[in-house]
Amino acid sequence: MRIHIVARKIKMTKPIKDFIETKLAKLHDYLENIVWAQVIVSVEKKIHAAEVIVHAGHQTMKAAANSDEMYSAIDKAMDKMEVQVKKYKERFTDHHATETVGLDEFTTLVGPEIRFSVVKDVPLKPMNKEEAVIEMEKIGYNFWMFQDKGSKQLQVVFKRLDSTYGLLQPVKK
Repeated sequence: MRIHIVARKIKMTKPIKDFIETKLAKLHDYLENIVWAQVIVSVEKKIHAAEVIVHAGHQTMKAAANSDEMYSAIDKAMDKMEVQVKKYKERFTDHHATETVGLDEFTTLVGPEIRFSVVKDVPLKPMNKEEAVIEMEKIGYNFWMFQDKGSKQLQVVFKRLDSTYGLLQPVKK
């Protein structure tokens, strides 16, 4: 990793340079393909600023922080960069299982457990589809099951995402 440190309106001292290099070494522990890093430290009216630019792979990450002390500004900027580097590394981590198991080893396939949290008894009264929509809206549901007055069949009205209504009618095949 190539490191470039720039000091603006401040004298670069050996302790500041060593502090920056140890922080960058910590980043290198998280991500090994860092090509270059640039740190810019500056002072403007008692406000110390630190900016960190890291190029890894095909990604350039940038973090900046201000503080009333130089070491604190560098520390804040490096913490921000550490979060970005971890996030970048997580994108390329393989999350798939490495072991593959043949399907012949399973005797039965079990699907996800189906649980009902609410079972509600609803009185079934004959009504037309318009009355069912009014009843559904009155209760505040997204759907309503009812018995059609004319056909005596169970039907379901539901509210669609575009604020129109749909009707489910049973059909024998």
